[in-house]
Amino acid sequence: MKNKFEIKSHDGPGRLGKCNGEVTPRIFNEKEIKIAPSEGSSYNIDKEIAKWNVEKTLELANNQEYQVATIQGSKYLDLRIECAQKLEELGYNGLIIANGDDLLTHPKDLVDLIINLRKNLDSNTFLIFPFAEPSFMPILSYIGIDGFLENSCDYYSYLNVLMTPTKSYMLDKYPIYEMTQPELKKYNENTLDLVIKEIQTHMKNRSLRNLIEERSCSNPQVFSTLRILDKDYLEYILKHNQLF
Repeated sequence: MKNKFEIKSHDGPGRLGKCNGEVTPRIFNEKEIKIAPSEGSSYNIDKEIAKWNVEKTLELANNQEYQVATIQGSKYLDLRIECAQKLEELGYNGLIIANGDDLLTHPKDLVDLIINLRKNLDSNTFLIFPFAEPSFMPILSYIGIDGFLENSCDYYSYLNVLMTPTKSYMLDKYPIYEMTQPELKKYNENTLDLVIKEIQTHMKNRSLRNLIEERSCSNPQVFSTLRILDKDYLEYILKHNQLF
């Protein structure tokens, strides 16, 4: 089932658009979109196993009743691209990138994957990133991510992690607040809502890069991701930058 998605404008490589009537980048509630089943796997596995997971995922996704499918392939860039292109052939224009939490700890793999997906997929295919920490969301949007799954709130509240726009705190180590898990989940949902509105507003003002550089000052992984992006993909950035 095709989603109604269109790009309205760019801020660098970042895409400000609309998906099913709502502004993107946006937060997707996985209970409200029909996600095709997939064969998941850990990030660091043998390539033969990852290849089997891709084949099984494509079999499971071959059903027109679903709206969004998942890009499997573990750490192997060629398998990821192959999986994404074949999912497009099946009719999907909404794709979730699997192993989001692992990719956040591998900045080079993260940048390589997202940019090569953007280069090899139709521009009207939107990408969703799961388990994103709020401090990473601006740079992910800048690279080409169009949405994030709300399930990160469940995930991090279960781990007793409080999410803020700049940093995530393990409450066992940093007891900033005493919260029940439902209270923590609600707090994290509010944080995601704030950050996605920040991203949308900065994109409209053509200042998303400024927000990213601010976030990089407080997060070494965001800083590393930005430096890798600038070093390895400067042409990609310049291609999409507006001229003044």
